[in-house]
Amino acid sequence: MFFRQVLYRDLGCASYILGDGGEALVVDPRWDIEVYIDLARAERLQITHVIDTHTHADHVSGRERLAQVTGARAHRPSRTAADEARNDGAIRPGDEIVVGSVCVRALGTPGHRPEHLTFVVTDHSRSSEPWMILSGDSLLVGDIARPDLAYEPTDGARALHASLRMLLGLGDHVEVWPAHVGGSLCGGAGLSAKTSSTIGFEHRANPMLALEEPQFVDGLTSSLPVRPPNIERIVELNRRVEGPIPAEPRELPDPRLGELLAGDVTVLDCRSPALFDVGHLAGAINLPVASPGVGTRAGWALDPAQPIVIVADEGTAALEMVSALQAVGFWHLEGYELADPERWEHAGLPVAKSTSWDVDELAASLREDAVELVDVREAREWEAGHIDGSHHVPLHRLRDFEAIAIPERGVPTAVACAAGVRAAFAASLLRRAGRSHVVRVAGGGIGDLGTRGLELTLGA
Repeated sequence: MFFRQVLYRDLGCASYILGDGGEALVVDPRWDIEVYIDLARAERLQITHVIDTHTHADHVSGRERLAQVTGARAHRPSRTAADEARNDGAIRPGDEIVVGSVCVRALGTPGHRPEHLTFVVTDHSRSSEPWMILSGDSLLVGDIARPDLAYEPTDGARALHASLRMLLGLGDHVEVWPAHVGGSLCGGAGLSAKTSSTIGFEHRANPMLALEEPQFVDGLTSSLPVRPPNIERIVELNRRVEGPIPAEPRELPDPRLGELLAGDVTVLDCRSPALFDVGHLAGAINLPVASPGVGTRAGWALDPAQPIVIVADEGTAALEMVSALQAVGFWHLEGYELADPERWEHAGLPVAKSTSWDVDELAASLREDAVELVDVREAREWEAGHIDGSHHVPLHRLRDFEAIAIPERGVPTAVACAAGVRAAFAASLLRRAGRSHVVRVAGGGIGDLGTRGLELTLGA
């Protein structure tokens, strides 16, 4: 059996390609599908089946796209009897897909989503017993899935408890290969960056798996993260069995950029914050393509219905940002522009500059009460220590910056996080919302202020 895990670190996604006898199947494919085509070609395998464990809510599946390119049959988890009656590739509990000596059997494991399946993998050339499970978003490494993205949370937690009990019965030796790893929004704080485990180790190491249903439900639902704002759109795209796939945007010709800026367009500048500060199109949002979680952050703050122009320092970076955006459902991309502030100015386009402070400059201004501090870290970071009187605006509120009340008292507004990447993103959003004299804090963050003699307040 050929088996390979394919990671997409930006969203914490894991997918799989399994092959034998000249055929292969792909499970939970990511949006950019070339990696599977290259792997199959290198191993002399023909991709014949493409399947998802569930209807993903954090990224657009490459299922239909990969099936179109390879001629494979696309399978999606069955939701209703009507799905099955259409015979359009729906797969349901008990169904099997066989490639060579490898059998993949669908096991119904609701809880994260009602249609969720776990795939039990057996390599009959070695044993008739299961070797591994592709657990989707049921059993994760170091964690268990969220129950609130498709259910009322208590109902989802109860269903998940029953599903996990079933999986634990498969045997301690069975390997666990999940659909998400550390960095994904589909798990919680315990989600590990390790990419696989075994049922036995997870049973021993995760105390949640030893709980009876009432305690399990209470523990799982007591501290759920905020629901991302774009999950309904992504789920809708993943339920499609046909329809157009967005074309790859091209570099914009000179007149077209000016025309777009005259309308209602979002400019997303994916250069480093330092280059962005030197000169950018006025109103642009700075989200460096090299930063972690680009797709997730775009999903929190941007409107997928609004046209987007990407600005990059070179074409490869622009296309990398295109892929990251399309993977989270941003399909209204007008094209990309290679950054050139001097050319923009000569063309009469609005160019702006911005500034940054280091932690020492922020500390000095706080001592003199000469700054409004916006803290864009998440709730658990805020509770671990923040500056009393600062404004807490975590990631999930970035889209509503215009509604956030921060006093205008003639002093700079400094935006800080833990290290600086989120601060650059949030500062550009504040400027776009009309806030004047906004600076980002670079090279450090809120946690470093304690070493500058400032007191950090604990708790909410």
